[in-house]
Amino acid sequence: MSPKRGDRSASQAAAEAPGPRPARDILRPPAEVLYADELRRLAADDREARPRGWALSPRAVRDFILGDEARGLQPKFVGPAAVVERVIVGLLGSRGLMLVGEPGTAKSMLSELLAAAISGDSTLVIQGSAGITDEQVRYSWNYALLLARGPSPEALVPSALYRGMRDGKLVRFEELTRCSQEVQDILVSILSEKLLQVAELGAPGSLFAARGFNVIATANTRDRGVNEMSAALKRRFNFETIRPIADLAAETALVLRESEKILAAAGLPPPRDGALVEALVTIFQELRAGRTREGATFERPSTVMSTAEAIALFCSACQANHSFGRGEVSPGDVVGHLRGTAIKDAEEDATRVHDYFRTVVKARAETSELWAAFYEARERIAAG
Repeated sequence: MSPKRGDRSASQAAAEAPGPRPARDILRPPAEVLYADELRRLAADDREARPRGWALSPRAVRDFILGDEARGLQPKFVGPAAVVERVIVGLLGSRGLMLVGEPGTAKSMLSELLAAAISGDSTLVIQGSAGITDEQVRYSWNYALLLARGPSPEALVPSALYRGMRDGKLVRFEELTRCSQEVQDILVSILSEKLLQVAELGAPGSLFAARGFNVIATANTRDRGVNEMSAALKRRFNFETIRPIADLAAETALVLRESEKILAAAGLPPPRDGALVEALVTIFQELRAGRTREGATFERPSTVMSTAEAIALFCSACQANHSFGRGEVSPGDVVGHLRGTAIKDAEEDATRVHDYFRTVVKARAETSELWAAFYEARERIAAG
């Protein structure tokens, strides 16, 4: 019997059936999936004491994050080892961890890596915003079951915070200072008492946090004044500032490494022109600092000139060349993507970047063919 029009094949039905997707089909796997092999090897070789509720010892967590090429561990976060060690030690205590810094300094990535290494699960995330409610942070209800049976454990829908307390895992709270004061204050008692009361369930509703639970929050310095944290809540966090990468070679290597991963996932060849990427990173470092490597100062743009933006810009230039057959990526391609990727829609920022090209880049163009090519493409910034 031949299938009727519209009938689905068995393979189509299987592909659409609910269930976990293979990692290769996930657009962005979480860190515990992406680095599963490293985490397994670290756990097998870890001979140091592990805090209760932790999947790895503090030293193994540090090695996972900073990498160790001799042991086949990729470096995943570029920053001072002392900073990484401080945040790990901070999570051993009773306080939560607050990561603050400029946008694009890998605060969220660091929190994800910490959660993956310590809890084996980085997906317990609360995304802070002006519209988030206390129900989304604490717990909510399946209202069909609530109407049918009344308040009961079966009708309760646990939040990421609830599951983290119940299972003894790290909970990531992104952009905490974008939340209202009332939502922020939920964390005061949670971090103090390690207790969440479900008033509707009475005494059985007291949820005491299991060992391993803690909160890693992030806040952008540009947004910290939106809803300033109370003094009481600040006392319940250890603060650590994550700064932009200052070392040119380290940031260049990171942009090359991450661009290679993104391009490989798209089926494109890896970047080959390290000098071009180094020049791009130099431009980003100087624009975000408002100071050239020679010491001259200028008005820096208000837009975020982060490492993440540099990676996105370079990958966009590579993908455009591949899609439209332009050959090798050139300085002109990079400059052409500055406006859409980094400058966004602020006209005054475009003017400031254009002025930077007319002064700083022009001076370097006199002694460098590469910088001369950047300077020749300067009008593409104004043209958009």
